[in-house]
Amino acid sequence: CSTCSQYEEYMQLHICFCLLRSLCLPRQVGLPLVMHRQYSLDISAQLLRTQGYVNGQWINAPSTFPVLDPATGEEIAKVADCGPAEAKLAVDAAYKAFYSWKQHTAKERSVLLRKWYDLLTLNKEDLAKLITFECGKPMKESLGEIAYAAGFLEWFSEEARRVYGDVVPSAAKDRRILLLKQPVGVASIITPWNFPSAMITRKVGAALAAGCTIVVKPAEDTPLSALALAELASQAGIPAGVFNVVPCSREKTPSVGAVLCTDPLVGKVSFTGSTATGKILLKLAADTVKRVSMELGGHAPFIVFDSADVDKAVAGAMNSKFRNSGQTCVCSNRFLVQSKIHDCFIEKLGKAMDAELRLGHGSDPNTTQGPLINVRASEKVMDAVSRGAKVLRGGKRLDGSFHQPTLLADVTTDMLCTREETFGPLLPVIRFSTEKEALAIANASHVGLAGYFFSQDVSQIWRVAENLEVGMVGVNEGLLSTPEASFGGVKQSGLGREGSKYGIEEYLDVKYMCFGGLTP
Repeated sequence: CSTCSQYEEYMQLHICFCLLRSLCLPRQVGLPLVMHRQYSLDISAQLLRTQGYVNGQWINAPSTFPVLDPATGEEIAKVADCGPAEAKLAVDAAYKAFYSWKQHTAKERSVLLRKWYDLLTLNKEDLAKLITFECGKPMKESLGEIAYAAGFLEWFSEEARRVYGDVVPSAAKDRRILLLKQPVGVASIITPWNFPSAMITRKVGAALAAGCTIVVKPAEDTPLSALALAELASQAGIPAGVFNVVPCSREKTPSVGAVLCTDPLVGKVSFTGSTATGKILLKLAADTVKRVSMELGGHAPFIVFDSADVDKAVAGAMNSKFRNSGQTCVCSNRFLVQSKIHDCFIEKLGKAMDAELRLGHGSDPNTTQGPLINVRASEKVMDAVSRGAKVLRGGKRLDGSFHQPTLLADVTTDMLCTREETFGPLLPVIRFSTEKEALAIANASHVGLAGYFFSQDVSQIWRVAENLEVGMVGVNEGLLSTPEASFGGVKQSGLGREGSKYGIEEYLDVKYMCFGGLTP
């Protein structure tokens, strides 16, 4: 019956968004041993927004939900808990605004994006503080994220004026063939907690430049950054309805997400999150044949060959593993080190960890490692040790959401930490003998987002770069993300690309125009 069919559909959506919520598992809160004083968020009142943002207006919801500091468990703010009604209002507003926004010239859209970029840069300190308090990042990294986030607005403000079509030579003398590029329409943007500003601007910058309008559903753990971006978008002059934000709690996520992914007025869904959730969203989007971009899970290998400069490899490993306490989709997860330099690499890496890593609240200038969003890293340490791995550094979970940065040796490929992505400061090292063996281990994964390797053998560099089954490769480099380059994976790490000149294409349709009846 129709009632049963509707119930089944609802349950599918509920399961989907329960998986989506797994990106933002409930935090284990409490005062960690590394904390010795109180911390308070001190920013401009204009940027500390707690209401939804729909059609250029700040709106309330029937209820609110708390946003917590993951380092202390203390409440930062109460935010409007938007539901399906507010989400539908946002979609309708975006749909209505689309017909005027797409008529703006490319230069007009470019100017507005540039103004938004300027405002992010002007307010970088306050925006960084928001990230630190709701996400847990050290302040230095939060400032880096704001520069990165602003960079996408700058880049796509320039790309807005480079959306070129084509004139194709016709076989018939009385015809002209033109290929036009036009915006796809309303885009639903669903973002994770670990980059609460940059994951929005990387998608939204491209979409707005193309002429699309937006509804953002930020992660429930980090809505304040999204709402601050909305305030600055308003200040920049982006018209009402073009950029909308609907924050919601964990409990409201299924119903809000259902609207954003199934409403027929939505033409595009862009999602960053787990592979499991991405698969379900693809199925949901198929019902209305929506355009979909997916930036999904990774399990990055980090290979150090005998020819590598060990000191540079150690520095690259520190950057690649411990940024955001190991909680990024491109963080290295499996460290493969060739036999000849294995012991030297391990020794130098341990010393670097001792010298450089400090746990604490992100607002403390000495902190390099903040809290974790969940504590599954501890489970993987215990699994590895039970199978014969040696803990050379760290290994212990501390009070609250903190975990010691951990270095494991004698790791084998049957251990959980080498088979699953770890969002945490866990560095497992596998010894290998040959290049062929390293590539076999590195490619033995159903995902392929990023990969890294260090070598000074030019021929080997070309061989390995071409044979690693990933969408992005860092050669003698542990940090590779930049607005100018494409971001995305292969296998089950997603569909489409973000950033670069290709990012804007995800929000454009190609229309063929045949102009006939011409006099030769």
